[in-house]
Amino acid sequence: QVQLVESGGGLVQPGGSLRLSCTASASISGIYGMGWFRQGPGQQRELVATSTNRGTTNYADSVKGRFTISRDNAGNAVYLQMNSLKPEDTAVYYCATKQTPFREYSTWGQGTQVTVSS
Repeated sequence: QVQLVESGGGLVQPGGSLRLSCTASASISGIYGMGWFRQGPGQQRELVATSTNRGTTNYADSVKGRFTISRDNAGNAVYLQMNSLKPEDTAVYYCATKQTPFREYSTWGQGTQVTVSS
């Protein structure tokens, strides 16, 4: 089972940018879905963005136009470029894998904290 490690979180001012990375312990080229999720203080975990190995992407309405997901199958990594950050983006961000279109996200990283504050 692949293991995932997120990095790139930190403290950023509103309007700033961060790039999160999720590095897998094995090839992700055969994994159908790679996703970024987040969980803010006192909130449920929510989907942020997903990328399939068929080249499709999907975004939560709250991040469309500001966040971009990309995956490097050769490099075993998936990234989340976050621009125009807002205080409400503050959360722990997790990456996860989905083996097939018909299964749930089942493998999760440990998360990386993103704090947007002045």
